[in-house]
Amino acid sequence: MLIVIALGGNAILQRHQPLEEAIQKDNIAIAAASIAKVAANHQVVLTHGNGPQVGLLALQNDAYKAVEPYTLDVLGAETEGMIGYLFEQALRNQLPEQEIITLLTQTLVDSKDPAFQNPTKFVGPVYGKAQADKLQQEKGWAVKPDGDYYRRVVPSPLPQAIIELPSIQYILDSGKITLICAGGGGIPVTRNGQGLEGVEAVVDKDRASQVLAKDIQANGLVMLTDVAAVETHFGKPHSKKIRRASPEQLASLDFAQGSMGPKVQSACDFVNTGGDFSAIGSLHDAQAIVQMKAGTFIEKDCAEMEFYNV
Repeated sequence: MLIVIALGGNAILQRHQPLEEAIQKDNIAIAAASIAKVAANHQVVLTHGNGPQVGLLALQNDAYKAVEPYTLDVLGAETEGMIGYLFEQALRNQLPEQEIITLLTQTLVDSKDPAFQNPTKFVGPVYGKAQADKLQQEKGWAVKPDGDYYRRVVPSPLPQAIIELPSIQYILDSGKITLICAGGGGIPVTRNGQGLEGVEAVVDKDRASQVLAKDIQANGLVMLTDVAAVETHFGKPHSKKIRRASPEQLASLDFAQGSMGPKVQSACDFVNTGGDFSAIGSLHDAQAIVQMKAGTFIEKDCAEMEFYNV
């Protein structure tokens, strides 16, 4: 099968871990070992988040006052290269007989998307409230709660298309190649009278992965995160872990818009637009998720929502 695997940012840097290169390398090595088990038997296109990394680059960028700060689209491109390199190396070590390619990818968005007026995408590290308030005042950031802490938020417009789609299709048609692309949701660009132009935003990785998976006619879209399965009422005593469901059944539930909401919506959109299946689950269960032995499996012909026994 052709499977798009969308990897959550927690696979690269877990919450509260310092933004150290060595820590990210160790986490990526663990993620690569899990993904390699799938890539050994299927063709994989890997996407990944970049929220902590693009936030770190923005902080480093702001510290050097001799030049104007680089824009978020340029910083996004830098994270695509950085994270892509680390994943490519780790996957090559796991799959020495297979070709691994990283492709810098641009994602088309609408310059009039209302998201530019309502920033929601978390980037960078977490802060306590006092420090977040200070940074908001000093730097003019938009800041919102993230669990018990606060983080900077930036615009996250909806992805419309992947600019490099013909190149992606050419690579996939060339053989059993594992492709890393659309990192961080891709570099956000709009069209103007002269062509393409980068914009100050970070595209949601799960939504961009859904667009990519649909356009390359992938069999499956698998979103790997830090939870074992989608739950009916996350964090509540009566919550149930969902084993299998249809998009219509999931539409009857409410999910947090800052975390699980975009994943569920992207999974449902992919199935509703012709994909065979979507799945959401733990990074460590990647192979079992593809085999329908773990995670939450989403497909059109599920007659009744199924749950795990706990």
